[in-house]
Amino acid sequence: MRVSKIKKVLIAVLMLALLTGCTKQEDPQTQQMQEKKEGILIGMSFDSFLIERWQTDRDFFVDAAIEQGAQVNIQNANGDVDTQIAQIRYLIQKPVDVLVIVSIDADSLTDVIREAHDAQIPVIAYDRLIRNAGVDLYVSFDTEKVGRLMGEALTADGLENKKVLMLNGPVEDNNVLLLSKGFRDVMDENGIEIVDEYNCLGWKPEEASEYLNAHKAMLEDVDGIMCGNDNIATAVFRTLAELRMAGRIKIVGQDADLEACQRIVQGTQVMTVYKPVENMARTAAGYACKMAKRKPLTEVTETTFDGTNDVPYVMLDPVAVNKDNMDETIVAAGYHLEEDVYLYVPEH
Repeated sequence: MRVSKIKKVLIAVLMLALLTGCTKQEDPQTQQMQEKKEGILIGMSFDSFLIERWQTDRDFFVDAAIEQGAQVNIQNANGDVDTQIAQIRYLIQKPVDVLVIVSIDADSLTDVIREAHDAQIPVIAYDRLIRNAGVDLYVSFDTEKVGRLMGEALTADGLENKKVLMLNGPVEDNNVLLLSKGFRDVMDENGIEIVDEYNCLGWKPEEASEYLNAHKAMLEDVDGIMCGNDNIATAVFRTLAELRMAGRIKIVGQDADLEACQRIVQGTQVMTVYKPVENMARTAAGYACKMAKRKPLTEVTETTFDGTNDVPYVMLDPVAVNKDNMDETIVAAGYHLEEDVYLYVPEH
């Protein structure tokens, strides 16, 4: 399912390139005017594609935008805040009709968002809230609930010593604060001790590995590790395997990466949180096209506080995935193929 969608996007992009190549060369200003006349142009700025799910979000978003007659200019900041700011400024100057941003640092984009608003360009914060910026729309999953689902899965699976470790993402990501709150609330409710919380700079999984290797003694009494995402969970699992602790220490993650799903059906990861990104990407693309046409978002009734402003908020529901509901969630949705998920479980 996902492969066919990606092919469709690539064919559309190829057709656009061929059509462009068949026209006479125009000066940049004329090209820009023609681009604006042809339809909606969405500027989309990503943190990076280090995390597997962002590639999936990108593909579904572009597919949905093309279906609605829009074009999407994708920018990848590779985890660098200054690069992201420069790329957003480039999209403002282009100019795009609407901006969709997966922010690197929740506090560093206030000025460039103001520049977008000065240029009459509406802004959507995608998945991660941009603080104190007054974006025009925030589309995300209930991240605090994601943290709760992780905590509930660990406690339900049993924590003999009642001790867990948190290996989370960077504090610059607003979602990390919400994730941590949800998880901590469940630990408090169940009398579970959090022995430490370490924040991996830039969501780099190698930082989790380095932390574990530097705290081997502490791991002796730890029952479970909350991993901020499945990319970190993969690094944690491999490090635990090297330390001969894989399987004894329970791990949870989020994003439903393929390797995480494979570990779950093998019994080496308790759960992951699946966020139906096709729904999120298509929802965001629909709102982006609507905002580009300057239509009011009367159906958006919820708001969230960004530190200064109440921001219109579209909140989607995450799903806890374990070995019991893998088929009805991940496989049924076509997020991963059954043969890929059960690759190492031949008897399935």
